[in-house]
Amino acid sequence: MTIRYPRPLRPGDTIGVTAPSSGVPAPLHARLRHAVDVVRAKGYDVRLGETATTDGIVSGPAGLRAAELTAMLTDRAVRAVVPPWGGELATDLLGRLDWEALASDPTWLVGFSDTSTVLLPLTLRTGVATVHGQNLMDTPYDVPDGVLGWWDVAASAQDGRELVQRSPRRYRSVGWDDYEKEPEVSTWTLDAEGSWLRIDGADPDEPVDVAGRLVGGCLETVSLLAGTPFGDVPAFVAEHAPEGLVVYFDVLEWGATDVGRALWAMRHAGWFDAANAVLFSRTQAPSVGGFTQHDAVLDALGDLGIPLLADVECGHVPPYLALVNGALARVQHGPGEAVITQRLVP
Repeated sequence: MTIRYPRPLRPGDTIGVTAPSSGVPAPLHARLRHAVDVVRAKGYDVRLGETATTDGIVSGPAGLRAAELTAMLTDRAVRAVVPPWGGELATDLLGRLDWEALASDPTWLVGFSDTSTVLLPLTLRTGVATVHGQNLMDTPYDVPDGVLGWWDVAASAQDGRELVQRSPRRYRSVGWDDYEKEPEVSTWTLDAEGSWLRIDGADPDEPVDVAGRLVGGCLETVSLLAGTPFGDVPAFVAEHAPEGLVVYFDVLEWGATDVGRALWAMRHAGWFDAANAVLFSRTQAPSVGGFTQHDAVLDALGDLGIPLLADVECGHVPPYLALVNGALARVQHGPGEAVITQRLVP
């Protein structure tokens, strides 16, 4: 089976907004409306689901959330589905989704954080490409030079197309914007300098140039799929990735020991057997007793003999690269270079 890419977005297409995990509480509805207006200004219609504007840990009962997500992903008029943001418990949808139906006429599913709990299984189980990128509430922000928005990727998604992104070498070091006070904020304050780091024990300036099919997501959620039918990376490799993998992780808030345990669990489940490199997001998660995130990575993966890169823009620290699960990616890193090129090939 080959990787399948939903057709490119075209002006006038409909973007569906549903909340498979957490909805948007009333004090932040102004930001949600503004984000919808921004998408409309890009030339798309928007369909807002009833779950998008609800409060609570989850946006509604699992059956309702699964039904609304399914309805949007299988509606031929909807060409992309972009949740407002992530949340906590999208894992309760996985046994309720008809994966064959979702793959029959593929639609772009976009987002990060807990949304990756659904993104990654959709790619692993069906071979349909998904976009780990900005959520809807992030869409109004200006995208730094070298970075693509989800809308750029989905509109450019043609067989064989190359999408090149580079580290902007700046990031946001503190806090989140207050959407209640500033619902139309559109500029990230990238107040700190920094780019990717090689942490596998090799000379940090030794060039990296590797390729493989991209798979990954939020470590705190997708790691719990290891060993289940929804996180069968070895089966995906056997069916879709003879080139091997480039695995990436968004590390949000787990301490270093939790990260280490998760990486070992995934390693035991074969997630890294075909990995040509592993990328880790920049994170502000704490060390534990002097044991750091980098220590955890080295403890679990340091003997694999593959590049391990940290501080990649694939996590909760802005800005965010748009990464296509299933795409054939080339990762290049060295002095003055931090580039990921994605080829949308079957």
